[in-house]
Amino acid sequence: MNVQIFSALSEPNRLDIVELLLNEPLPVGEIAKQLKLNQPQTSKHLRVLSDAGLVEVKQVANRRIYRLRPEPLQELDTWLESYRRVWEPRMDRLDDYLKVLQGKKPLN
Repeated sequence: MNVQIFSALSEPNRLDIVELLLNEPLPVGEIAKQLKLNQPQTSKHLRVLSDAGLVEVKQVANRRIYRLRPEPLQELDTWLESYRRVWEPRMDRLDDYLKVLQGKKPLN
């Protein structure tokens, strides 16, 4: 798992940018406007996301359009899957235990 991805996503503004780009590719000015950030600050965040491989940029005339790259997010999902296999049975047992405590399920 690429640690750079975690580092990039750990900053709240960068996470907001990723969530914004889930809907559609956007130019840096529109990202800045929607997130109420200044453009240089937004560009720096986009550089970090780009260096981590999370976004790519396409030059269209004098505009830079950013879009998410799915591969790093798929890599992250694959990495998390191993943890889900551990969490889900534990969560199921916790749910059963809570139902017992609430009297909604008999103790086995």
